[in-house]
Amino acid sequence: MAAAARFFIRSANSKLSFTGFGTGGHSGFGAALLKLWPSCNSRNKTQRRHVAHFSFQPDPVPTQYGPTQKMNLFQSITSALDDTLASDPTAVIFGEDVAFGGVFRCTVGLRDKYGKDRVFNTPLCEQGIVGFGIGVAVAGATAIAEIQFADYIFPAFDQIVNEAAKYRYRSGNMFDCGNLTIRAPWGCVGHGSLYHSQSPEAFFGHCAGLKVVIPRGPVQAKGLLLSCIADKNPCIFFEPKILYRAAVEQVPVEPYTLPLSQAEILQEGSDVTLVAWGTQIHVMKEVANMAQEKLGVSCEVIDLQTILPWDIETVCKCFLNLEAPISRVCGYDTPFAHIFEPFYIPDKWKCFEGIKRMINY
Repeated sequence: MAAAARFFIRSANSKLSFTGFGTGGHSGFGAALLKLWPSCNSRNKTQRRHVAHFSFQPDPVPTQYGPTQKMNLFQSITSALDDTLASDPTAVIFGEDVAFGGVFRCTVGLRDKYGKDRVFNTPLCEQGIVGFGIGVAVAGATAIAEIQFADYIFPAFDQIVNEAAKYRYRSGNMFDCGNLTIRAPWGCVGHGSLYHSQSPEAFFGHCAGLKVVIPRGPVQAKGLLLSCIADKNPCIFFEPKILYRAAVEQVPVEPYTLPLSQAEILQEGSDVTLVAWGTQIHVMKEVANMAQEKLGVSCEVIDLQTILPWDIETVCKCFLNLEAPISRVCGYDTPFAHIFEPFYIPDKWKCFEGIKRMINY
């Protein structure tokens, strides 16, 4: 099943609520929103890609963490990793091609700065990457493993779910691998097809012992990644790859952390609540504007940020006064399509139609 949006209606003050939760492995609720249109004329018959149904909306410049610098999302990831290697002499970064900077350049320059013993390549074996990371973390070092695409995390599923997540419980807290953080590029990007578009957070969202985090932009990416690295539980940090270069914000230069398991209310609203994460947050912001302009419906927008353990208190306030069943907008129960991606993704038009159906329930 793919990424999803859930809708609620509640009775107090005629309030409606709409919220979204990712529920599967093919697309993810934070699905990237690029549209493919064949552009054909007598001079040009090539297929072109056009951004269709989302535009990145940067957060206000944070002032509480000191000076800021313009960074895109992958640069903010690099900054967080740089800070970790500088402050923690036990920290190591490893994965496929990370030594030269990685396919998305998130580790560029780090091997030259910190040496080949701290930033190094591994064989193309995801199970081995995570298994090695567990061992490094159990030995007391800080392990930061990169899975080159989230789609390829599944060979490591047993190591993550049956070993990393259970290590502390299994040993009665005598041992743990809480120093392990697993990073992976996540979500669709407009042309990734079956094996480079998936959002597998729901597979891990039911596994006690893990923390699963997905940021919406560069400021959150640095702060949440540093929180995952510092957290004493194994964490999976999914990075929306469509935002690596498209998302640009003023990011604090110095290290800082953002709380895990705490959702953020990005926009107040009185009628409808929209809950999302990752790229889909920017879709929800557009949907909220559409609902206000076209329907006169006031929308609250919540970024869940941490998928597991999720912020029950913030989200479940919506359940207290429901006026309609919870609803979802999601991709289809098929493998992720290539040329049909514009029809597969939960774009703003699908979400907007979902609000219309709900208010007429």
